[in-house]
Formats: sequence, structure tokens, C-alpha cells
Amino acid sequence: MSPASKNASQAENARRVLDNLRDPVIMIDKDNLITFANLEAEYFFSSSMANLANFRIDEFVGFSNPLLTLIDQVRSAQSPTNEYRVDVSSPRLGLDRIVDIHVTPVAEEDGGMVIVFRERSMAEKFDRQMTHRGAARSVTGLASMLGHEIKNPLSGIRGAAQLLESVVSDEDRALAQLIKDECDRIVQLVDKMEVFSDERPLDRDPVNIHVVLDRVQKIAKSGFGRNIEFKQDFDPSLPYIAGNQDQLIQVFLNLVKNACEAVANVENPKIRLKTAFQPGVRLSIPGLHERVSLPLEFSVQDNGPGVPEEIQSYMFDPFITTKTNGSGLGLALVAKIVGAHGGVIECDSQPGNTKFKILMPTAPKAPS
Repeated sequence: MSPASKNASQAENARRVLDNLRDPVIMIDKDNLITFANLEAEYFFSSSMANLANFRIDEFVGFSNPLLTLIDQVRSAQSPTNEYRVDVSSPRLGLDRIVDIHVTPVAEEDGGMVIVFRERSMAEKFDRQMTHRGAARSVTGLASMLGHEIKNPLSGIRGAAQLLESVVSDEDRALAQLIKDECDRIVQLVDKMEVFSDERPLDRDPVNIHVVLDRVQKIAKSGFGRNIEFKQDFDPSLPYIAGNQDQLIQVFLNLVKNACEAVANVENPKIRLKTAFQPGVRLSIPGLHERVSLPLEFSVQDNGPGVPEEIQSYMFDPFITTKTNGSGLGLALVAKIVGAHGGVIECDSQPGNTKFKILMPTAPKAPS
């Protein structure tokens, strides 16, 4: 093999290694022009390497971004530096782009730098999703136990109260009815929890999410959301998802009902249903060698007062609720169903703007 062929082979191997890294990696020259980007960086910047080569890094993050200060520091000191939780949000990169950054100088390139990004927001989002699912699994065991240990005795108590109701005085009959009503209420709560113990595989079919959202909106407008303005912002080109339509209706019906309740006392209440395709969102799933792409984004947004900050990190856990008579199982069930579909759910909430966002994979292509 000639030296030129050997060098070309080594360059190709190096490129292959970098493309298999799960973190975006770029190289810039002394003028901050992007001279190299691995495959993950192309996803991160939503642009091909051929296009990235026409831009400086500051054209993506903005001239005042702390990343540029970090680059200047490394270029001056000629020593690698790490920086954590750097906000690189911009019109080009989008909102909520919080990353850890490693910048190292390239000895062979005057002023050249290699920059490695690690997306914290998605990592933290996936960690929280795993916590939600772990909490849901705890409820699964509890639900199985409750089904056997509580419902059977309650049936006996209710039967005894029903017998007493026919022989006691009118004054005591109201107490017997109270016992029956409370037994029924506890059984209903246990029934809700038993949904978590259903671990049967999903019956999956190609589902048009817009059909699901249209159905949910019609249900809402005919009942609990009749006085609320709904707005649709749909991407008509979205591919189907592989899922269970009934369960997906349950997910969005729960989210829309919560949104309607949140804006009940708001002037000009509004709810926005949005779908979009975001090709850059991919997650590492434990047990899988390849990163899973979650390009489909569905959101329910309202202009209510927002979710209290103290429960935002726990709102998908069972029994967490701000409602006076709420069971705290609705959002936990939503998270369980979304997880069963291979997706994740997240909430961003500030006063006047609360968004529940679901990310899901597309349906696999049918074999040709």
C-alpha cells in the first residue's frame, strides 16, 4: 500500500470512529470556521457537513454566547477545558439547548480547536423518564396487591352495609349508604391503579396522530372544553406512528382535560395542539446499541397559571397532584402509555405558558 493510500485509509478509519461517537464533535480553524463535523454534529446543527463548512461557530450560537469566550480562553492558554451546563440556545439551534462542552486545542493546526458537545437536556430528560417508569413499576406491584387484599374485604363490607340498610332506622340508613359509597370510591381508586399492572404487549397499528387529536378535540369541545378556544398547528406531512389508537386517545384526552381545568379561571383561555417533525432528537436506550430516533413531536399547550415549580420534577410520579380531589394517577398513566410506545414525555411550564411535549418514533417501514 502506498503512503498516500495508507493515509487515506487512516483518515477514513478516523472518520468512521468519529461518526460512531454519540456526542457531536466539530473542528474549527483560527477564524472559528467549521472545518469538520461528525455525523452526530450534523444532527445537532440540523445541517450537513457541506453546509456547515460555510459558517463560523458564532453564526450558530450568537456573538455573545459563553462558548465563544471558552474558545478564546483555550486558544490563549493552549490547554483543554471543560464547561458544564452551557446554554447554546439560539434561533438556529432552537430553545433549551443546554450542553456540557469540552474544548481542546489542535497542536497541528494554528488556532484550531476540537469541540465536543454533550446534550444535558436530553440526558436529563431520559433520566427523568426512567424515574417516572420506575415509579410506575412500583405502582404496578402495589396495584396487584391491592386488587387481592382490599377489593375482596371491601365487597364483604359493602354487602354487610347493604343488609343493614334494610333493617335499621331511617337515621342509621344514611350511615349505611355512606359506608357503601365510600367502599365504591375505594374500589374505583383500586381499579385505576390496576391499569398499571397490565403488562400485555401493545396491539400496534399504523396511527395517524392527527385523527387522534381531532377526536380528542371534538370530545373536549362537546363537554369540558366547550368554552375554550382551541388552535391546531399540524404538520400534514408527518408519517404514521406504530401504536394503539385507543391508548393514544386516552393520553391526549387526559392532557387536554388537564389543560382545560388549568385555564378554567383564565381570561381568554386557549389551548394549542401542535405536531412537528424534529429530525435531530435521538436518545441512547439502555440495552440497545443504536441510538433511537424520536423525530415526532406532539404537544398540548395552554395559557393557564402553570405547574407549581416544587412538583415539576415529580409530576409524572404516581399520587402527585395539585387537584383537591385528584388521585395523582392520570399523568403517571400517561407516562406509562407513552413509554410503552417507545416515547418520552416532558413538561415545560411557566405562568401563562405550559406545554406538555411528547416525543415518539415513527412507524417502521413495512418490508418490501
